[in-house]
Amino acid sequence: MNLDLVDLNLFLKVVESGSITQGAYLSNLALASASERIRKLEQDLGVVLLIRKARGVVPTEAGEALAHHARLILQQRNLMEDELQDFATGARGSITLYANTAALMEFLPAKLAMWLEGWPNLKVVLKERTSEEIVKAVQLGLAEAGIVSSSVPAAGLITRALTDDNLVLIVSPKHKFWTEKEISFERVLFEPMVGLTHGDALQAHIEAHARNLNRNLNVRVRLKTFESVCQFVGHGVGVAIIPERTARRFRRKFGFGVVRLSDSWATRQLMVCYKELTRLSPVMKSFLDYLEANTNLSFD
Repeated sequence: MNLDLVDLNLFLKVVESGSITQGAYLSNLALASASERIRKLEQDLGVVLLIRKARGVVPTEAGEALAHHARLILQQRNLMEDELQDFATGARGSITLYANTAALMEFLPAKLAMWLEGWPNLKVVLKERTSEEIVKAVQLGLAEAGIVSSSVPAAGLITRALTDDNLVLIVSPKHKFWTEKEISFERVLFEPMVGLTHGDALQAHIEAHARNLNRNLNVRVRLKTFESVCQFVGHGVGVAIIPERTARRFRRKFGFGVVRLSDSWATRQLMVCYKELTRLSPVMKSFLDYLEANTNLSFD
């Protein structure tokens, strides 16, 4: 069996686009050449990989299996090329870290800064995504690992809790909820709110829960940082939902009150998720080892 990367890349493009013509175009191959490569691939493997239909093609069960392995092989090749390129440019390794808003703004900065002291030539790319997006990316092999909320199912992934990450409601001293100890999100939906900017992962998460209740948030103003949100709430502009650790940090400075949310999705932890330890790059493994040393967890 002789499988080259050109054939694997072509076959993956054909499966993803549902068309040999489009797959050939995306692979910079002539249609005749692409068709011949697919035919020879099926001949060499001794199985039918694609079912030809009037409008495109669909993979057989064998074709889906080949596409799965082709993704892994091509992703591993990309990882290899990236790592070797980093060595060539003096970076000596790289890490792309996916995390939700709470992790990026509250949990990660101090830990990542201390860990990076031992990696003076390391290139780091931080990507903020919703927990749902991160879990899906890790499941599909598009990300090595991520730090997400425990409120999101992570089927098929290894997860380890890192720290509590409860969400709370903050209100000004003059607000009617000031004396409340606990409140449901449904009651909050009718209040003017101070939110984070569009595209923020935490804000998207909160707004998704509002849509689940067939409501839209009444956001008066959107701000870039938790500190700004806390300041506006303290001045009575509206209420806001933020991580509990953030509320503790800014409560005295801005004089707002903190109310627990009774909804189950607001009681959560930050956790790291990944597929298999053996699939992690040495740099990512080093970072998880560092988290293990600082959280008394075992990554295996």
